[in-house]
Amino acid sequence: MSSVEALHSDRSVDQLSAKNFRRLSALVSAYSGIKMPPGKQTMLEGRLRRRLRSTGFASLDAYCAYLFDGGGLETEMVALIDAVTTNKTDFFREPKHFEFLQRTVLPAFMRSGRTAIRVWSAACSVGAEPYTAAMVLADFAETSGPLSYFILGTDLSTDVLAAARKGIYHQAMLAPVPENYMQRFVRRSSDTQSGLVRIAPELRSKVGFARLNFMDETYPIGEPVDVIFCRNVLIYFDKPTQAKVLARLCDCLAPGGYLFIGHSESITGFNLPVRTVANTIFQRV
Repeated sequence: MSSVEALHSDRSVDQLSAKNFRRLSALVSAYSGIKMPPGKQTMLEGRLRRRLRSTGFASLDAYCAYLFDGGGLETEMVALIDAVTTNKTDFFREPKHFEFLQRTVLPAFMRSGRTAIRVWSAACSVGAEPYTAAMVLADFAETSGPLSYFILGTDLSTDVLAAARKGIYHQAMLAPVPENYMQRFVRRSSDTQSGLVRIAPELRSKVGFARLNFMDETYPIGEPVDVIFCRNVLIYFDKPTQAKVLARLCDCLAPGGYLFIGHSESITGFNLPVRTVANTIFQRV
C-alpha cells in the first residue's frame, strides 16, 4: 500500500481519535449490524492493532486515514470486519439445545415422514456448532432409521470460515464432546505431540460453509430449512436490526421447522410466525 509507514516501536499507547472511533463505529454498524458503543473503543483498538501488524500502518489513525480518505475501504473491508467480529464458540455449547434436537425435534420429523433434514448454523464461527449438529444427526440416523441430512454453516468472517472448512481443532476444544462421539466422528493426528484432531471426512462431507451478512435484504440459502441455530448473535444488534434479522430467518424456516436462539436472547415484542416450544426454542407455525 502506498501509504504504509514504518511501525511505531510501542503501540500500547496508540489510540483512535474520537472522530475515527465514530467513523469506524458507524461503518461497522452499517455493514454488519454490530453495535459499537463508546465502551467498546478499547476492544476495537486492541483488535485493530493486530491488523496493523499485517498491513504495516504506523498507527490506528493512519490506518483510518487509508480507509476513509485514501480509498482503502473497497480492498480492506472484509479484513476489517474479520478483525472486529467476535467468534466465541464451543462444541455442544448450550447442550440442552442439542438434547432437544435429538430427543424431540428429530423423532417428531420422523413421525411426520420428514426424512431429509436441512440445518442452518447461521453464525457458525470456526464450525463447532454445525459439526456438533452433524454428530447429533449422524448418531440419530445410525440408531433410529434412515435419515438424510445436510448442515449449512454461514458467517460474516472469512477467517473463521476457512478454519471451519478444515475442521481441525486443538483437542482441548473438543472436551465437551461425548467419548463415543469422539471415537466415531473425530480423527486424531498421527503426530501425537500436536494436540490436534480433525472432524472425520464422512461428517465433514455433510457440512458446507458460505459467507453471509445478516444485513443483506435476503438470505440466499436455497430451499427453506428445517432447523436454524442463530445463537448469541442477536445480542450484538439493536432492536430494529434484531427485528429485521429474525423476520428474515423465519422466512428461511420451513413450516414446522425450529429456531434456536441463545439463552441470553429473547424474541419478546417481535411479531414473528413462531410459537414457543421450550426455553429459547421456537417452531414455525
